[in-house]
Amino acid sequence: MTSLLRWARWIDALNRAIGWLAMWLILAATLISAGNAIVRRALGTSSNAWLEVQWYLFAAVFMLGGGYAFLRNAHVRIDFVSSRLSARTRNWIDIVGIVVFILPLCALMIKLGWPLFERAWASGEMSSNAGGLIRWPVYLLIPAGFALLALQSFSELIKRVAFLTGHGPDPLEHEGPSETQRLAKDIAAAEAARQSQSSLTSKP
Repeated sequence: MTSLLRWARWIDALNRAIGWLAMWLILAATLISAGNAIVRRALGTSSNAWLEVQWYLFAAVFMLGGGYAFLRNAHVRIDFVSSRLSARTRNWIDIVGIVVFILPLCALMIKLGWPLFERAWASGEMSSNAGGLIRWPVYLLIPAGFALLALQSFSELIKRVAFLTGHGPDPLEHEGPSETQRLAKDIAAAEAARQSQSSLTSKP
């Protein structure tokens, strides 16, 4: 189990680095999008190449960030249900989900996505838009993104098995309230303040 946990740490470090890169890609996509809009409004012209760069960057963030989201447990969960389950039950549910759903999906998408990349690479496929970009980089994002998600799934599987066998901490334990719980608390506080203000203004 110690060697497996070491592999999990290496995978975590890889996806953490990819996540850091994705954050900068978001900034780049935002700046390019703003630049495209300014040029189009101010000069009445646009570039298909720069528009496609913007789309490629968005695709890269979306596809490559899946493993990082899983690492941070930032994917969608039904906290209302999971918060009422024991730690062992939550981890068992995750193990079943990883083995039955995530890993087979990743394998299928890699199998289907790789031939798309190979054909685009071999043919030098270009965008159908005038002045557009080559297509193989964006096709490569499909198998690459699902490969990163599959690696992180193995890491999460190792960490959950380690917890269940007493070899590690609970990987699902929050250091504080989740984003959903914080949002629900903020909404409840705002609603209470609104009702309090309403009752004060309604008094004679």
